[in-house]
Amino acid sequence: MRAVVRRGASLVLDSVPDPTPGAGQVLARTLCCRICGSDLHAVHAMETMVELGRRSGEPALIDPTRDIVFGHEFCAEILDHGPDTDRRLKAGTRVVAMPVVATPQGFETVGYSNRYPGGFGEAIVLTEPMLLAVPNGLGDVQAAMTEPFAVGEHAVAESDAGPDTVNLVVGCGPVGLAVIAALKARGLGPVIASDYSPARRRVAEAFGADVVIDPAAENPHSRWSALGVPHSRTERSVLALTGNTGKRAVIFECVGVPGVIQSLIEAVPVGSQILVVGVCMQTDAIEPFLCINKSLELKFVLGYTPEEFARTLHHIAEGVIDVRPAITAEVGLEGVADAFRALGDPEAQCKMVVRP
Repeated sequence: MRAVVRRGASLVLDSVPDPTPGAGQVLARTLCCRICGSDLHAVHAMETMVELGRRSGEPALIDPTRDIVFGHEFCAEILDHGPDTDRRLKAGTRVVAMPVVATPQGFETVGYSNRYPGGFGEAIVLTEPMLLAVPNGLGDVQAAMTEPFAVGEHAVAESDAGPDTVNLVVGCGPVGLAVIAALKARGLGPVIASDYSPARRRVAEAFGADVVIDPAAENPHSRWSALGVPHSRTERSVLALTGNTGKRAVIFECVGVPGVIQSLIEAVPVGSQILVVGVCMQTDAIEPFLCINKSLELKFVLGYTPEEFARTLHHIAEGVIDVRPAITAEVGLEGVADAFRALGDPEAQCKMVVRP
């Protein structure tokens, strides 16, 4: 089959062996696959990703010196079933799935594996119990947004966001947009969105952010008191005299570059919860005393559960989340390398989709 291969630090369109489904697996034709921000990093930093995974206790199942076909945010059509499958979904069914394959050595990710090519190829192998049929006549491209928006669903589910919180999303790239969508799907607000990019701020507004801020023009932390969040211990004490504890700040860090966490620690109100959703692979530094003195809660989140994945698909199919404002372009396999370069400019592109 034809596929875009990560070979060294380059992306090459080449012919690779057709994947074959094993026990409990299905073979599927890739209908479309979104380019993820992790893919952009992995082209040049796969070796670092593997090493950090090893240091966090995960078995090293990827050899970055060998070919890898990226693509883990996909919609596909079942072609055939491997052995020991129940065939509950017939050939021709359009599906999405968590990109996970269980092996005797551990879990591998479709698209981040030497053995399981991802959606930047014409066919993929998926785990049958993970398959979800695409409902309601939902389009292929919209269905492929399930995986990235499930990341936002998980981040919000792991947070304390609720009717008594004010929620700040820092960084309105794909991860930040998914967080905004998950907050608004729950009817929560106000949601403040902060990003330097005018294009990203426009998309954040389309996803329902209540307040959209350009941090170059306004400090996103300047509105806490006006929105009912006591910023200092003194403010909290004065408010308590009236029998009102005020609201709590919940902040989602969706940037993933060094220095952002420390800047939030310094700026957020006392008692805030900071959810670190952006993936930073570089060494960073924070001052723990500030966290202690301000009674802050730092929480790091990753991925999603099967239930959150299914809930996200339901929200997209039912129109609770409209992912279309984030989709900016489609390319074939021939255009993948150029698309990776284009995604480096947030003013030019947001979410690009590959149609093999």
